[in-house]
Amino acid sequence: MSIVIEQPRSPRSRKSANWEKYGWLYMRASGVVLIFLIFGHLFTNLFLGEGIKAIDFAFVGGKWSDPFWQVWDLLMLWLALIHGTNGMRTIVNDYTEREAVRKTLVWSLWSICAVLIVLGTLVVFTFDPCPAGAAAELLPSFCPAK
Repeated sequence: MSIVIEQPRSPRSRKSANWEKYGWLYMRASGVVLIFLIFGHLFTNLFLGEGIKAIDFAFVGGKWSDPFWQVWDLLMLWLALIHGTNGMRTIVNDYTEREAVRKTLVWSLWSICAVLIVLGTLVVFTFDPCPAGAAAELLPSFCPAK
């Protein structure tokens, strides 16, 4: 006796089979990397030094003056946004019945993700820890006195 499994009736099942596989693989790989990045971020910011009371503008300015921390935070931002958007896309695919609604929601998710990635990247790379006209007591120690 042999069992015959019918092909899925969904019109998007064959076209997007590879995208679903790559999405699944991305979720697993990015999840592992995100655990490392997030716990490294929390350990550095909360347990080393003076803890949470030391986190202020000067702390962030000093941290983002180092390219290592810029890349660390940027990688965490990109992976988390894409990971979360891909998870939401999966939920939308599972629970929407009408194709037009599904496409609109998925397009909206990825559009918002792209905007947030661009804005976050701009913040990380254009952040000026020594803004002109700021009060001297608020500036990090490495800023020249103005």
